[in-house]
Amino acid sequence: MLGAIGNNQTASSLMNVYLRELGGARGGQQPSVSSAVERAPEERAVGGKSELTEEEQREVEKLKQRDTEVRRHEAAHKAAAGSFASGAPQFEFTRGPDGRQYATGGEVQIDTSEVSGDPRATQRKMQQIRRAANAPANPSSQDRAVAAQAAQQEAKAQSELAKEPRSGGETGFARGIADRFAEHADPGKFIDVSV
Repeated sequence: MLGAIGNNQTASSLMNVYLRELGGARGGQQPSVSSAVERAPEERAVGGKSELTEEEQREVEKLKQRDTEVRRHEAAHKAAAGSFASGAPQFEFTRGPDGRQYATGGEVQIDTSEVSGDPRATQRKMQQIRRAANAPANPSSQDRAVAAQAAQQEAKAQSELAKEPRSGGETGFARGIADRFAEHADPGKFIDVSV
């Protein structure tokens, strides 16, 4: 899940929301942990080995799978956010019947503030934030909210750019189109055309 941090009012309101992804983006259900978790693993140890019931073994497998899913999800956000991510991913853990901790929720804080006085830089930043928010295979509702906020800020920056007078007869609209193509430019595959 992405957490938004920034210095504008919209980003501040998102920052106040504590992001939890317990149970994943598939409905917000918290994974059930069998009542056997409450028993200390040592109570079930026989000859130095911890013996788990079949139900507990299934629960451990679910927790392992969830742990892997959460870590991949947050790693995708972190990698796509680049320098706009603030620190390492934060995880919430659940103790399994085997006594081990498994990540069952997580978040990556990301700076969603505008670049002061530079709408073009703000536009590029918001595009990267949208990519970061949508990077995981299954974005959560909070991830989609961050992407929507970034899209709004990008549109605002685009509007500011359209109002700016350009030298050489280039209008704000034409510059915006050129910028859209420039972000996807790959030398050797596209031809640069000035408008």
